[in-house]
Amino acid sequence: MADTDPSTRSGGPAADSRAAAFVEARLAGRSLAAYPGAFPGSLEQAYSIQSEAISLWPDRVAGWKVGRINAPWEAQFGTDRLAGPIFSRQITQAAATSSPIQLFAGGFGAVEGEIVIEVGADAPAEKLDWSLAEAIEITGNIRLGVEIASSPFAEINEHGPLVTISDFGNNNGLILGTEIAGWRGASPAGWKLRTTIDGVEVGAADSLSVPGGPFESLRAVLEICARRGLPLRRGMQISTGAVTGVHVIVPGQTTEIEMQGVPTIFCHAERVPSPQAQPNPA
Repeated sequence: MADTDPSTRSGGPAADSRAAAFVEARLAGRSLAAYPGAFPGSLEQAYSIQSEAISLWPDRVAGWKVGRINAPWEAQFGTDRLAGPIFSRQITQAAATSSPIQLFAGGFGAVEGEIVIEVGADAPAEKLDWSLAEAIEITGNIRLGVEIASSPFAEINEHGPLVTISDFGNNNGLILGTEIAGWRGASPAGWKLRTTIDGVEVGAADSLSVPGGPFESLRAVLEICARRGLPLRRGMQISTGAVTGVHVIVPGQTTEIEMQGVPTIFCHAERVPSPQAQPNPA
């Protein structure tokens, strides 16, 4: 999935306007009324837009979110997973009281209870294909987490996975909970999550509700990133998919993500502050 189109490379006169529009909107904390240009037409083009946006963002990639590609696109694209970057300043530890979920007003906003895998070793840059056993072996630790799914474009999930990929995979942060002790001797079927919004249950499932489970998500993102020339690095946090579903949330609401055996993560939704940090001049 390497970028072979010179019109999408950062710094040139023909840098992709779609990437720039999403980055500018995110940094300003504002929404986009429409997709900023033509929809991407292939996985390669969608990831090229994403890579351009990563190069414009004033922070380093410290993790990746993994999302589902559902039918009919799964058959069309030959994969059931997509990836989006999570930046270092957007990864936070769960607060003892309540953690903020920052959403783009006028855009899309949702909360997702997830299993988060920390990468335990650098992935070899030359390794493009990964087995499930190899993905498990490179796992460092596992914890409960919350993905903040938010985009300036309210319709981001309504036009297929290529649009979702192009705007950071619809990610706006990750909240880390407590590590799961003894995970190597446990079954992912036993990792049972429950999500509530304003005290009302909106989803409950075990981690195998994501097809193949969290380790299949890690295996998939190892391959996606390797083929983009972005091999995973030790310490990166991988948010492996919405166990209890993708649940729309708006500023002012509260949510709780529970898992048997670890402390609950309490969150409150609020609007993205405006403006965010400005891009590096370089």
